[in-house]
Amino acid sequence: MSQFMPELAQFTDFRDKEACARVRRITKAEITKHPNPDFHIRIAETTEEFYAGFALDIVQRIVAAANEERPCAMILPVGPVPQFAIAAMIINGLGIDMKHVTTFNMDEYADENGQTAPADWDGSFATAMWKNFFGRIDQDLRPLPENIHFPSTMNINSYSDMIAEATGGKGVDCCYGGIGWCGHIAFWESHLGHEYASDEEWRKAKAQIVELNPMTIMQNALHSFGGDWSWVPPKACSIGPVDIVGAQYRSFWLDGVCGPGTTMSWQRFIARLAAHGPVTRFVPGTVLQTLPGDYTILGVVAEDVEIDMA
Repeated sequence: MSQFMPELAQFTDFRDKEACARVRRITKAEITKHPNPDFHIRIAETTEEFYAGFALDIVQRIVAAANEERPCAMILPVGPVPQFAIAAMIINGLGIDMKHVTTFNMDEYADENGQTAPADWDGSFATAMWKNFFGRIDQDLRPLPENIHFPSTMNINSYSDMIAEATGGKGVDCCYGGIGWCGHIAFWESHLGHEYASDEEWRKAKAQIVELNPMTIMQNALHSFGGDWSWVPPKACSIGPVDIVGAQYRSFWLDGVCGPGTTMSWQRFIARLAAHGPVTRFVPGTVLQTLPGDYTILGVVAEDVEIDMA
């Protein structure tokens, strides 16, 4: 076999070629094994199992808090999305009252001046959440309006403080999310690592307006904008590492395939690098390895990383 091993492209923020080669070799059979017993990696082979499992995880946390007569706070992503309709159907079908629930969306698009997208723009994450989740829940069951939060230009500088205040400083019950192509969690991008002197300093960073990574622009163009990278906003509001690290639990779900019915996945390598690579601020998702949480990978995404010119 040829030993052709070029250097990494200059735009990449994580540049440990040996670590990349090591995680690339992790097979599907090996991917769920991790030295941290509190970091649970699992594979959901089908989309039905994956999204139903995600929906049930959300609903079970809501019900558990209600049974214990305590508030429930969650950080929610837009991506993955299909689980929200399933969760709403379960909530309505069982008549689950969500008045004790407070939600914080983890991010929202912004323009070049840091002005967040209006809720009536089709690409707005707030629009997506109301369409796919909150708007589907019976009005008498959904959380109180004042308990549904979205980051914006107006509140981003205090958003992390809002989360801390709402949870009495204990952190949300669970932070849900996925892993971006550059390794981002929320829109906390890989290049932001250069702005901090150490990983420890990085972990304390709060919510802010961020410049999107080129890989994120392309990823989101592929998934949400018909491949049109010119349509993807250049910036976003994002929760900070402090909000993810400070959560009582983390549940991350990886379904990065290139459309329904395909076996092509952009997420196979970054799923491995985030879960098994060196813990570093230049691959933000690697922080999940150090904390209690679940990491669920769709079967197609968990397949081996191989060259296939087909």
